Amino acid sequence: MSEDWHSVTLKIPFASEKHALIAKQTIEVDPELQPHAVKRIITVEENVLIAAFSTLTIRLARLVANAFLENVDLVVRTLEQFGEEAENPPSS
Repeated sequence: MSEDWHSVTLKIPFASEKHALIAKQTIEVDPELQPHAVKRIITVEENVLIAAFSTLTIRLARLVANAFLENVDLVVRTLEQFGEEAENPPSS
């Protein structure tokens, strides 16, 4: 019996390619908790973060999309708070 996979792709625009890359690098360090049931590919095209998920169930598709968006929200808020300071450290 073949398994039907469900796919979802999310495209999140950022202010710059650098910010999209920071988000990608931050999010992709956490492995999927159910690698047998969730496949994830995260890429960046110009300033757009793209996450493609394939899951064994529709419920898992919803859960991984929601978790991904929560992570993106955290990265965006962190970049808003500290991004400029991190790019321009105080001179000694």
